[in-house]
Amino acid sequence: MNLSYVLMTSARNESKYIEGTLKSVVSQDILPQKWVVISDGSTDGTDDIIQQYANQHSFIQYIRAEPNLERNFASKVFALQIALNIFKNESYDIIGNLDADITFKPSYFLEILKRFESDSKLGVAGGVAYEEHGGKIAPLEYSFDMNVLGANQNFRKICFEQIGGYRALLRGGEDALADLMARMYEWKVRSFPELQLMHHRPMGVGEGRLLKAKYGLGRLDYSFGYHPLYEIAKCISRLKEPPFITGSIARLLGYSIAALKRESLAIPKEAAMFLRKEQLQRLRIAS
Repeated sequence: MNLSYVLMTSARNESKYIEGTLKSVVSQDILPQKWVVISDGSTDGTDDIIQQYANQHSFIQYIRAEPNLERNFASKVFALQIALNIFKNESYDIIGNLDADITFKPSYFLEILKRFESDSKLGVAGGVAYEEHGGKIAPLEYSFDMNVLGANQNFRKICFEQIGGYRALLRGGEDALADLMARMYEWKVRSFPELQLMHHRPMGVGEGRLLKAKYGLGRLDYSFGYHPLYEIAKCISRLKEPPFITGSIARLLGYSIAALKRESLAIPKEAAMFLRKEQLQRLRIAS
């Protein structure tokens, strides 16, 4: 394998899950050249767990970031910028963003590197994440040929630099924007179903929080410039996701209220126009 990779992780109060992620990385068939793990204002013992592994493995660098008093979805991007500044002194081919609540097989990153090596136009790649709901394990649903879940996005270095890296967005969605910008610059973006990740902290706890999260996703969709027909089709296609039916209604409600308020775009106008063009093409193909 001729390619090398680095990883960055922003963790806040992940003491329940982060050791599983640490164990997964240190067990990889091919280790990262460097892995910068930032504790973003943690107060639950996350720092101690990271420090323990950093003391045992020289490629892990632990960083403590002071808590952001105005916490929002952009905080993660600000934390990751610390890692990016460190990587300026590193030579590598692939850069990966890894959440602190996922686990995977020892061959995972070897397989990711193989796919980058076999396709020079592959700009963003990752596996498919699974979650447990009601005792059943199922994959998260998203477009495998257009998106890579933010829990583990891996970028070819030149692609990451071309799209300007992650951009801080108040409502989140920096991972979706990175995918979109990569496609706009004609890079391939692929999730590989045969490469599985286990996501241990599902979005929200209980129906109330899930509905709130779905409502927020609807507002996020509007801020990306989603076409109304595509948003409706997307909500219909996800009626079977928990919380069943009501989740899609909450998402469509969030989108509709944002539209009524004429909330502003959160992404560059040209990116929103490109996204709408893609969405209309997919609707035509599906019809």
